[in-house]
Amino acid sequence: MLIIAGLGNPGSKYAGNRHNIGFMAADAIHRRHGFSPWSKKFKAEISEGELGGEKVLLIKPQTYMNLSGEAVGEAMRFYKLQPSDLVAIYDELDLPPGKARLKIGGGNGGHNGIRSLDAHCGKDYRRLRLGIGHPGVKELVQHHVLGDFAKADQVWLQPLLETLADNANMLVRKEDSQLMNKLALAVGGKAEEDKPKPEKKPAAQSHIHQARNHAQPKLPATGPMAEMLKKIFGNKSE
Repeated sequence: MLIIAGLGNPGSKYAGNRHNIGFMAADAIHRRHGFSPWSKKFKAEISEGELGGEKVLLIKPQTYMNLSGEAVGEAMRFYKLQPSDLVAIYDELDLPPGKARLKIGGGNGGHNGIRSLDAHCGKDYRRLRLGIGHPGVKELVQHHVLGDFAKADQVWLQPLLETLADNANMLVRKEDSQLMNKLALAVGGKAEEDKPKPEKKPAAQSHIHQARNHAQPKLPATGPMAEMLKKIFGNKSE
């Protein structure tokens, strides 16, 4: 069984916030794959379904972001799951808008929801970070993350969420790099595997080695110069 936890804050007041992109992702997966209606359990809204032939529990903690781990940890203990059975989806300030990154473990990057998950669930779970961009000034961070996505953001936000929902079974199959490529292409980026590889340069050679490999000048075989060289060096055939 896999738990996919979308992080955010409960209530209509926060529904459109950048900080709630994890909730939005969970909702998109829920709609696309015919999961059961949302119900309340584990201090969260949960929904059961299948992806790629495996049972999946979608969970949206209702504890507010800073206590997300309480809800997810309770669900993990109930189903006797390990950190490797968890995927957390959340907002990332340090990624450009629409950029996605998926990895196992790592630091919390100052994200209170992840700090809570680390404390209650262990650290070796997969983290799907969805970029919301940084306002550029530390003092504006709170206003930025708790502000709603702008209309202009819909250009990348909707394709990102729809593509994630379409390919959510890749999370079950752990096809992480393939999923990242699809998300990158959805928002107008380039797939990692499509990036041209740098040309392999020949190994550096010393000046002596280069001199040895350099084509030797052809010596004259006939004429006055040839006769003079024979007198100086002798005839090799003799």
